[in-house]
Amino acid sequence: MRGITQDAINPAILNVQYAVRGELAIKAEEYRERLQSGAHHDLPFNKVISSNIGNPQQRGLDQPPITFNRQVAALMEWPALAELAKDAFPEDVIARAKELQSEIGSIGAYSHSQGVPFIRKNVAKFIEERDGYPSNPNDIFLTAGASAGVSLLITMLISNSKSGILIPIPQYPLYTATLAAHSGAGIPYHLNEEAEWATSTPDIEAAIAQATREGIEPKALVIINPGNPTGALLDEGTMQKVVRLCEQHNLVLLADEVYQANLHSPTTHPFTSFKRVVRSLDSPIHLVSFHSISKGVTGECGRRGGYFECVNVSPEAIALMYKMASVNLCPPLSGQIGVDCMVRPPRSGDASYALWKAETDATHAALAQRTQTMAARLNALPGVSCVNSPGALYLYPRVHLPKAAIEAARKAGKEPDTLYALELLDDTGICVVPGSGFGQKEGQYHYRLTCLCPGVEEYVGALERFHGKFLERYGGL
Repeated sequence: MRGITQDAINPAILNVQYAVRGELAIKAEEYRERLQSGAHHDLPFNKVISSNIGNPQQRGLDQPPITFNRQVAALMEWPALAELAKDAFPEDVIARAKELQSEIGSIGAYSHSQGVPFIRKNVAKFIEERDGYPSNPNDIFLTAGASAGVSLLITMLISNSKSGILIPIPQYPLYTATLAAHSGAGIPYHLNEEAEWATSTPDIEAAIAQATREGIEPKALVIINPGNPTGALLDEGTMQKVVRLCEQHNLVLLADEVYQANLHSPTTHPFTSFKRVVRSLDSPIHLVSFHSISKGVTGECGRRGGYFECVNVSPEAIALMYKMASVNLCPPLSGQIGVDCMVRPPRSGDASYALWKAETDATHAALAQRTQTMAARLNALPGVSCVNSPGALYLYPRVHLPKAAIEAARKAGKEPDTLYALELLDDTGICVVPGSGFGQKEGQYHYRLTCLCPGVEEYVGALERFHGKFLERYGGL
């Protein structure tokens, strides 16, 4: 009987790799279970710190949820609460919930497959206010997080094994994993670490030329802005060059903009959307831009809410996207409500505004302070260099490893930065993602860690002590 066995499944699945939830995360969970069971007398730490993933509200990271969002969600789950706890909810929360209830009905029912029309209209208004250009609700799809939208677009673009998508290196592994699952070809282009992980259009051009020589057809270009894992932000001049490059090579532009609200230095490193740049240039390129409630100050990863907007895409292609979306019936209603709260936060004068402002300001300030402190301390370590990330939720330090450590890793059948990350976990309980999971230049080693962790002094102190012991163990640099 064959059943579900490795030799019977789609062989493309065997090529899927997703480092963020890979070997390190699995081992960290095993340690966490040992600690919870009490069988941890032999572990040199008393807690596991999940620095491997941008999951703000995860236990141990504990970013506070936005009260307004949770109150609206509570009334949507159980409308009777508005009467049962009359003094618990501000008037603007009650009004928002009633408005959504009149449009949605019960959140236990399926919605439109493209998402609740009323919420899509609100997303369109948000985009118009952000960019200064019109947005059509019919070109917007609500999704179960941005990842679902990315997967849908890649599914539609990969027509055969010679279909290629240009992907930044380092990149978020969602892209290579999804391409592998659909037997597509990833076309890597490297970001420039020496220039704060800048995007270089000549490097993209070189990647296109190389792919073409290999018989790969470049069909789309992925830009992650702000970057993951780098936190880099594109300036408007670079964005214009990217748009012109897409025109020249007939590329779909896939703009991953889920960290657009995570700006640590907004005056010097502001966010500009690709929608705004495309419209300002009157460019005909096909643009799909993604956003999510999982990041920013919302941090509602588990609710699975997001959207994508299509620009310059034909109604016929939109209809095909709708057909594919309808296979999954609809995105989660709790996520759609989260999107509505993200794009329609309390305004000045609303009953919830003061608390919302205080909560969001506190989260922004904490993330900026942690990022700055961590980058400075990492840069002070021997053999470590780290770009001070102006955006997103991560740092991506480069680590120069001793020759003996590299040899030990090769002997164990592991990448050298994976060995470093595994020993870091074993010694401190801190779980990071090795740079080999994101892609990097040959002979370079990195790791990604999140800036979400509270208790920065304790956290960074453990990193510093481990690094010193690691260098000593392997004979120094």
